[in-house]
Amino acid sequence: MCEKARVIVRMLQGCNSMNKLHKIHSHVIVNGLQHHPSIFNNLLRFCAVSVTGDLPYALLLFHNFDSDPSTSAWNSLVRGFSVSSSPLSSLLFYNRMLLSSSSRPDIFTFSFALKACEKLRSIPKCLELHGSIIRSGFPADAIVSTGLVRCYSANGSIEIASKVFDEIPVRDLVSWNAMISCLSHAGLHHHALSMQKRMENEGVRVDAYTLVALLSSCAHVSALNMGVTLHKLACDIDCESSVYVSNALIDMYAKSGSLENAVTVFNGMRKRDVLTWNSMMIGYGVHGHGVEAISFFRKMVTSGVRPNAITFLGLLLGCSHQGLVKEGAEHFQMMSSRFRLSPSVKHYGCMVDLYGRAGQLDKALEMIHASGCGEDPVLWRTLLGSCKIHGNLKLGEVAMKSLVQLKAFNAGDYVLMTSIYSAADDAQGFASMRKMIRRNDLKTTPGWSWIEIGDQVHKFVVDDKMHLEFELIYSELQGVVRRAMVAGYKPEDSNVTGPVLSDRCLGSAFHSEKLAIAYGLMRTPAGTSLRITKNLRVCRDCHSFTKFVSKAFDREIIVRDRVRFHHFAGGLCSCNDYW
Repeated sequence: MCEKARVIVRMLQGCNSMNKLHKIHSHVIVNGLQHHPSIFNNLLRFCAVSVTGDLPYALLLFHNFDSDPSTSAWNSLVRGFSVSSSPLSSLLFYNRMLLSSSSRPDIFTFSFALKACEKLRSIPKCLELHGSIIRSGFPADAIVSTGLVRCYSANGSIEIASKVFDEIPVRDLVSWNAMISCLSHAGLHHHALSMQKRMENEGVRVDAYTLVALLSSCAHVSALNMGVTLHKLACDIDCESSVYVSNALIDMYAKSGSLENAVTVFNGMRKRDVLTWNSMMIGYGVHGHGVEAISFFRKMVTSGVRPNAITFLGLLLGCSHQGLVKEGAEHFQMMSSRFRLSPSVKHYGCMVDLYGRAGQLDKALEMIHASGCGEDPVLWRTLLGSCKIHGNLKLGEVAMKSLVQLKAFNAGDYVLMTSIYSAADDAQGFASMRKMIRRNDLKTTPGWSWIEIGDQVHKFVVDDKMHLEFELIYSELQGVVRRAMVAGYKPEDSNVTGPVLSDRCLGSAFHSEKLAIAYGLMRTPAGTSLRITKNLRVCRDCHSFTKFVSKAFDREIIVRDRVRFHHFAGGLCSCNDYW
């Protein structure tokens, strides 16, 4: 390489803007070095890859190069487009590279092409790339294999992603983080959490990224014990002070029923961002602490942090669950009037829920019409749920009719409407709903609950016979029911909707949360708190049952249902029977 070329290459390596690059490029042309391979590669790399680069300029350079581009040149374009808004162009350049006579793909080519394929959600291309990787002799490379894991996961092929991961000869931390993140995003939270033990057995230490992904899975399944272990691990590796890890800890504690620990983490943070405040706000909301949420919101604004749409979701949730109608309406108006935030359908849903729970069903209906989101079934479903709570048959029929017209009805909607007809002693309406359920072959969402005992999560469904100890559990449950009845529990049968929906029958003694409670009482020492997660709303009978169990056994029982947390103690619930 001549001295001029060396000088230009050094100038390019120190380049930090397109303006500077244009000057260097002019100097290159003046000296007739525009086709020098090293200079060309450096020019192209900056334009295609740098955050201050220019992809169109990179294309101009590429198309005016009169020699066969090197692998490095092709990689610059494949990489640049893989992270752009046009990832398809990345794969087109990859395909053109395969037709080149002088360049072959290397591990970086495949890594960038897989990133583009991941963004495009193209399983055929992913399979094609996988075949090329095998033929090129790179299947054991950790970088390429990690790209395959991400690509298959993005396309929903978790089993293949896991197989690729298991076949990596030497898995580095990036590979583990990719697999854990993929499992977590796919909703396979228990599988994600099990990876931590595998990492430990293979001598791989977690980092902040690992902890954030694992804590997210803990939050989804309310795995508090595992979350506490991860918190200790964060302290051991000195990354608790990371704002990302602290935010994940707050989210985990709040969603696992330990709001006091979430507050402790928040108070100990030296640096906070809007996500920190939002995590706390959502925590207060799902725990039904509307008054505390409002107070916390004021602290947030006073501290100079500007709230966003998620902030108001948490705030409105808290108001809804505590029946703070006036306060909720004021803050809903404040969104647009003071903070110039446009309410989304989720905010309108909170307002429909707020008015509906409080029995102001006409206002809830007005809110749906005012939202401009009248074609969103969630709003009508929320109204239908409120009509069921307050036994309003007329508006219930309006909501149900809207769901039918939108062709967005499901089995749960029919269950609610059937319950409304049953409560109103409307035999004709009740029969019509049962007929529709049969005609449309609708199935309700199976109810399940899980409870964490030690480091294991046990899952139950209605009338469960799958657990290895089911006979002992049912025997224990019978004794629990008797002690709860002595304490004042009276089984409720008022909402039974008929044999066609027997798995939702409120008079059943074997709902999933009852089985989870019985198992928890069997397998934990006296005085231990029980933490249960349920995928549906707690029914009235189970709510009453859990209150009196907490009294009879002197236990705190924390239940996270689809809507909110219930903290039972001494025969009372934190929701004050308003949920």
